[in-house]
Amino acid sequence: MNVLVTGSGGQLGQCIDKIKNEYPKLTLFFANSTILDITKKDRVSDFFEDKSFDFVINCAAYTNVEQAEKEPDKAFLVNAEGVKNLAFICEEKKSTLIHISTDYIFDGEKKMPYTEEDIPNPINEYGKSKLAGEQSIQQIAEKYFIIRTSWLYSEFGHNFFKTILKKSETEKQLTIVTSEMGTPTNANDLAKFVLDLIINNNQKYGIYHFSNLSEATWYDFAKEILRVSGKLDTIILKKTDNYPTFARRPKYSILSKQKLNSAFNLDILDWKNSLINLYSSIR
Repeated sequence: MNVLVTGSGGQLGQCIDKIKNEYPKLTLFFANSTILDITKKDRVSDFFEDKSFDFVINCAAYTNVEQAEKEPDKAFLVNAEGVKNLAFICEEKKSTLIHISTDYIFDGEKKMPYTEEDIPNPINEYGKSKLAGEQSIQQIAEKYFIIRTSWLYSEFGHNFFKTILKKSETEKQLTIVTSEMGTPTNANDLAKFVLDLIINNNQKYGIYHFSNLSEATWYDFAKEILRVSGKLDTIILKKTDNYPTFARRPKYSILSKQKLNSAFNLDILDWKNSLINLYSSIR
């Protein structure tokens, strides 16, 4: 099967690239924004004109939550308009679209894990733009998987995991927020799920939530990163419940995996175990 990965320069795209040799039945094509600018409808059409893909994994996204508040048009251009362009071409070419979305489409006011049936209510521009992309896919495409995930990290790109490791090398004290609850998710686990989804030719289309198991605050996440890296005793780690940000963020964004488990019978790792696996692999 031929598979296109858009936004291949991001952390999830690089995680998929890392494990591609484990899937010899898949022929993967990787396209960053220079090769394929999904915001330009004519360029998307030209790109697909002489190519045939069974699946398109859309990892392309505007992910700077803070900056999206200052330049929402740019966020919507990529996360909404660009996704709409992909949905149209996938429908035209009869390709299955696998789109990565976010827990930030929810407002965080719920006290229980969010299910796929819960009504989205984003409270920042990033979340609004991602929701608009989801809605376009549902309106245009027949064969699609929308996979919402949360707090992605890996050894690639810019993320909390790498930031804490870097700061632990130069700073003696870190102050981390406790007012947000979510689930750190290893992008390598998500990459494997996506490629397994393709190789198994599953056709249970729709919206699914994927994250590692259990929950944490950003403080909990930072503490565990320092613990597994052997730096916990060398850093003064302080809590704060009021870390100033330009964008509002959901206070609670745990995603229920009940639908996912029912459909695919997955063995999902606890976030702490997955973090240990990642750090051990990159030491």
